[in-house]
Amino acid sequence: MKDWVIDDENLSLERKSLLPGEGFFFPDSLEAQQEEQEAKEELTGAERAVVADPDADGLAATALVREAYGETALIDAGPHDLADALERVVAYSEPGATVFICDLCPDAYEPVARELETLVEEADEVFWFDHHQWDDAVADAIRALGIELVIGESDEECTADVVARSLDYDFPDYLVELAEVTRDHDLWLRNDPRSDDLADYSYWAEPEEYMEVIQANGADLPEDVEEFLAERRVEKEALIERAVERADMKQIGDWTVGVTYGRCSQNEVAEAMRERGADASVVVKPAGSASIRGTDEFERCHEVARQVNGGGHPKAAGCKPSIYDDMLDYAHHWTTQGAVTKRVILEAFWNLKHADDEAAEFEAGETDEEIETDEADE
Repeated sequence: MKDWVIDDENLSLERKSLLPGEGFFFPDSLEAQQEEQEAKEELTGAERAVVADPDADGLAATALVREAYGETALIDAGPHDLADALERVVAYSEPGATVFICDLCPDAYEPVARELETLVEEADEVFWFDHHQWDDAVADAIRALGIELVIGESDEECTADVVARSLDYDFPDYLVELAEVTRDHDLWLRNDPRSDDLADYSYWAEPEEYMEVIQANGADLPEDVEEFLAERRVEKEALIERAVERADMKQIGDWTVGVTYGRCSQNEVAEAMRERGADASVVVKPAGSASIRGTDEFERCHEVARQVNGGGHPKAAGCKPSIYDDMLDYAHHWTTQGAVTKRVILEAFWNLKHADDEAAEFEAGETDEEIETDEADE
């Protein structure tokens, strides 16, 4: 396949909105080789390491760890490649290293059990800081290994907040403020315009580039970064507009669910659907994943996501349904604008609604029985 076929620069904005980025077409095996080499270079000789989600929150948490502990290797990972990241930390960091895991929540213990058990044996200390919705059994299993796991309230704190209050260190004011501004976006509060800047810059910049800037400047990004963001946002806004134009509203019981498709910034698209009356929003991406966003009227996004191979927070979650067996499935996904993915996620909303109805019927039945019993006693 010719490089130009997947080169974003050769795509019109409309086609770019419908197709995944060129990184999607990079085989996992080659990506794994590249990540392995990069991890080896980063971790060799390291006495401290952080495994973190490379979004604004995970990187802000890492910045706080580096402030408190000094030079610390960073290995970025998502929930689905956490086991690989942990294995690399064990393989290449120094024996007796101190390891931090930030802004990551495994859906189950078994997929990471072997790697965590080995890590605990090899490392001196392991700390885990997060703020997602955890399954109690998973948290108990991790703590049973001797890992210090601190989980913040997902609707009150971001992971950077959790790190800031958990480490015994007097952080400078500008880094405390960095955690606060990061929380503003991560919890979708949107009271501080700087939080959108941090989110966008963390997405467009390489993790170490972002780290260097926030460690020096906190939440107040320098002028050259602001100029870079302004240039990138021209295309970003156009992609948001296209996704919003494609949105449909579905009624599921008392909930109005907005659903759309496209390569876009999901939070802004979800906000636009909320303004159109959506209690919850689903943004299906060309790469096959989807973002689920809630409101004060719907705080069960994580319950929806867990049904379709995902997880997250009450008002913000993500998933990637296990429905893609070959490239024909992806081709169907692109040409139908995510029809199957939309359907299985909407079915997850219906499952919640049916469970609520059954619970209500059960409670009503119990009440009727109690009334009948009381009448019989009289």
